[in-house]
Amino acid sequence: MDFDYSAKTKELQARLLAFMDEHIYPNESVYLEEIAANRAKGNAWIPTRIIEELKPKARAAGLWNLFLPKSSRAPQGLSNLEYAPLCEIMGRVPWAPEVFNCSAPDTGNMETLERYGSEDNKDQWLEPLLRGEIRSAFLMTEPAVASSDATNIECSMRREGDEYVINGRKWWSSGVGDPRCAILIVMGKTDTEAPRHSQQSMILVPTNTQGVNVIRPLTIFGYDDAPHGHMEVELKDVRVPVGNLLVGEGKGFSIAQGRLGPGRIHHCMRSIGVAERALELMCQRLNKRVAFGKPLSAQGVWRERIAESRCMIEQARLLTLKAAYMMDTVGNKVAQAQIAMIKIVAPNMSLQIIDWAMQAHGAAGISGDTPLAYAYAYQRTLRFADGPDEVHRNALAKMELA
Repeated sequence: MDFDYSAKTKELQARLLAFMDEHIYPNESVYLEEIAANRAKGNAWIPTRIIEELKPKARAAGLWNLFLPKSSRAPQGLSNLEYAPLCEIMGRVPWAPEVFNCSAPDTGNMETLERYGSEDNKDQWLEPLLRGEIRSAFLMTEPAVASSDATNIECSMRREGDEYVINGRKWWSSGVGDPRCAILIVMGKTDTEAPRHSQQSMILVPTNTQGVNVIRPLTIFGYDDAPHGHMEVELKDVRVPVGNLLVGEGKGFSIAQGRLGPGRIHHCMRSIGVAERALELMCQRLNKRVAFGKPLSAQGVWRERIAESRCMIEQARLLTLKAAYMMDTVGNKVAQAQIAMIKIVAPNMSLQIIDWAMQAHGAAGISGDTPLAYAYAYQRTLRFADGPDEVHRNALAKMELA
């Protein structure tokens, strides 16, 4: 295995780093101020102007839709191994991926449409997503069941003539709060009598369809993630055409596995970027602060934590690159052990380093004066997103025992 970045990747890295320095980091406070102003006016659910202003610049810089491999509709898409270091850089600022049209859940949804959608589905929904004109959401998790086991999903999809009638309640539907969210990918059951892993299907539901009701936004440690949001959604007698079904009845579970593989590794790539930034902020703080007669960076406990942080980041990055390499060469299914391992390792690694960085900042670390508190809250969600740690550990253990 050769993990040296290609000349193409290195050139894109340099271009992306320059873009971050020129456009992203200087506008972090602008982004927060804009959201605060919208909230003060009574509506936090408004897309930010700063991101919309930066999107054309990212597209002009050739930093657009880099995540989608092997698609004629996005020929600039990279392999997983090529994309990994770029996704890491984008992950250093939570809202940055959207600037490059590389943010979740749109990335996973676009890959799902590319791999499993009909040409009509792609023309209607994938194309505007690739252009960044609309956003999307993925509705799988349900409040009434343990959704870590996707076969528990209860949302019903009953065929009536040329339509499916959908009834159910979903939550943690990320992105539904955004007024640009135009399409939902919904997982439900089409046949409760079929074998356990063939009962589920996935279907496209336009957000404005009658019967789609947003119940409430859910918060993460008090953050509502406006204007993106994680919503609880009721689907009541929602009717959509049969042509909106992806692939066919009973394929929902296999589609979910295909969708979540790339999504999981993208989260891990971004987690490494978050950890790198936390380590940078920690080092800067420790060099500036003096306690008990010497800089904090001269004290043994902090040197130990800095060294341990570097080791943890490098280990996680190598495991991510190996998983990406295997996904590119032997496919997601064969790489499932590596994907499970990095999904366990990366969020836990980043949480530990962010925690140390918060400690280095004292009380400032848990305030809104640094990006660390929000980074911690977001990274903590990743131990649930796309499958909790326990599910991945169980799957990994079963592979070892076999």
